[in-house]
Amino acid sequence: MPRTKGGYVSRRRRNRILKLAKGYFGSKHTLYKVANQQVMKSLTYAYRDRKRRKRDFRRLWIARINAAARLNGLSYNKLMYGLKLANIEINRKMLSEIAINDSASFTQLCETAKSKIAK
Repeated sequence: MPRTKGGYVSRRRRNRILKLAKGYFGSKHTLYKVANQQVMKSLTYAYRDRKRRKRDFRRLWIARINAAARLNGLSYNKLMYGLKLANIEINRKMLSEIAINDSASFTQLCETAKSKIAK
């Protein structure tokens, strides 16, 4: 049986991996075997962290809302409960933006929530 040389296909496969490994430290961007391992690991991290980013941002928004709510004499869960009773449907991202950029309207939201809880 004649020997087959997979030159073009193999080289293209290796170059694709090395291109993905561009910018990695040490031999991770030059040696195919090490680069391949790191690229596989990096793609795993990328997939995982696309999911995790959503969690991290939600945690950040909640922390900001809680800090602003406490300045207005409420805790986070009381604020959210009061807004739900008042039928104010505003997501946490926008609520945190309001808390940062427009403290007057956030105070109004807190007062509305307080009045609904008191009833």
